[in-house]
Amino acid sequence: MIRAGVGYSVAANPRTAALEATTAALAQAGLRVADGALCFASTAHGGAYPLLVRNVAERAGTRDVAGCGSIGVIGGGREIESGPAVAVIVFGGSSIAATRLFVPQLRGRSREVAEEIAHTVRPMLGATNLLCLFPDTYNCQPEPLLAALAQLLPEVTVIGGGATEDGSVGETFQFCGDAISSNSVAGMMLAGDFEINLGATSACTPVGSIHRVTAVRDNVIFELDGRRAWDVFAEAAGPLAIDLRRALGFIFLGVPLNPDAVRLKRDGFQVRNITGASEEHGAIAVAHRPAVGDAVGLVLRDGERSRNELKATLETMRSRTRNPPAFGLYFDCVSRGSGLYNIPDLDSAYIGQVFGQVPIGGFFTGFEIGPLGGVASVLQYTGVLALISER
Repeated sequence: MIRAGVGYSVAANPRTAALEATTAALAQAGLRVADGALCFASTAHGGAYPLLVRNVAERAGTRDVAGCGSIGVIGGGREIESGPAVAVIVFGGSSIAATRLFVPQLRGRSREVAEEIAHTVRPMLGATNLLCLFPDTYNCQPEPLLAALAQLLPEVTVIGGGATEDGSVGETFQFCGDAISSNSVAGMMLAGDFEINLGATSACTPVGSIHRVTAVRDNVIFELDGRRAWDVFAEAAGPLAIDLRRALGFIFLGVPLNPDAVRLKRDGFQVRNITGASEEHGAIAVAHRPAVGDAVGLVLRDGERSRNELKATLETMRSRTRNPPAFGLYFDCVSRGSGLYNIPDLDSAYIGQVFGQVPIGGFFTGFEIGPLGGVASVLQYTGVLALISER
């Protein structure tokens, strides 16, 4: 049996917040002590992260605590996007075992970090394996890290998200046991005999058709379909193009998984930022390295379409559900939430409508790790939901 619960607190005192959130999580789980706990805490508690995490561990009765700092946390049907906030997820039971992990010195060591993670988790592998990772967003190169993990741990499902902060600190923090560090990756390995139901919902929808790159240097695209890339971008942006800074917050590059695609299909493309655009030079700079002949599209971040995508993703997940979920983890991009919908708690409300009072916790991420094209991928502007059920 799997027992799990989620609690949150908005108390300003870090010790009070840790105890309130953990006590609520244990009560919902029906546990006196937990086998493992995930903890996410907002930047407002940053000066007291060691105290906070230590109190979570002591109250939960486990040393297997992992998590990270964040601009906001998710738990108990709430999405707390500012101010002091803590979310704690606890779990236990005979069907699931938790093991924390931590690797320092993340920057520039993707392959080495993947090897250290694999070395740590291999002895714990079970019939089902879920690896939750919380890397430093500012120092992680997630694509090579995930590629290496796919080679080293093909039997492990990987999810998670990059740690965040509110812009006042300039670094993010990862939690593992009594270790608090930046430039690192913390995580939790969940192994046992259970079912995993994964879904990823994007806030971005295609605008127009697929284009072929016809002139590019490094990450700067000069031509699409033989036209100035700026002109194609401006057409997609419409009135937004008047305010370039605003346009770059809504229009992004869509990279299809199928290089022969003739259009961007749902669940069939990666989103990458457009980092700059110049009408004078006719070019756009992108967080991607395309080659001449590559297919790319443009996508729009839009609240209404994101809501519809969320509904469709949740319905797909419900159709795959065989047993009621014991708990869930939700990793949501910082660009979603009330900033996208203009109302708070929307994603959590929809999840609750579909799956009822399942304990679900998580945080707002700098990037997401979730399923795309059947493999763990680096996602942006996405919400990743993982539901764990008894087999």
